[in-house]
Amino acid sequence: MKSFFLFLFEVAKIAVVTLAIILPVRYFLMQPFFVKGASMEPNFDDGQYLIIDELSYRLRQPQRGEVVVFRYPVDPTQFYIKRIIGLPGETVEVADGHIKIINNKHPLGFVLDEAMYLPAAILTYNNVKEALGQDEFFVLGDNRSASYDSRRWGPLPKKNITGRVLLRAWPVKTAKIFETPQYSY
Repeated sequence: MKSFFLFLFEVAKIAVVTLAIILPVRYFLMQPFFVKGASMEPNFDDGQYLIIDELSYRLRQPQRGEVVVFRYPVDPTQFYIKRIIGLPGETVEVADGHIKIINNKHPLGFVLDEAMYLPAAILTYNNVKEALGQDEFFVLGDNRSASYDSRRWGPLPKKNITGRVLLRAWPVKTAKIFETPQYSY
């Protein structure tokens, strides 16, 4: 009988230590996310399992080109996944299938080259011109014709961002670590 209670005590210790390690990681560092829908095709497909980095944006600002998971501003109970296109203080203009970014470094603007992650055939439609405030981002889905994004509901507040996509873990054959795209202006 004594060995049975020792066994239960050991199991309880393992459970407590496991929870002490896993819970902080899950709630403060990383969390899983399942892709739902086609708005991020061809880079993310419905049903893929992602790992979201929740720590980076506590240490630095989100960068252009990063894929983020966030609470939808109109209904914060829903989570969306989109790509950051416009940064705080910039003006984003979508016209004639292209995206133009206007900022302090480029007062006349520049056309955003997304060739590193989008096929040339994917163009961005809807005529939109959005001036972003402090802590606001302009986000778009990679599947521009099937994405409900900043072109429709406006800027994304930084406070709504949960984290950036760090890793695609499932299916295993499509596993990949994601880096921030480097643009040439």
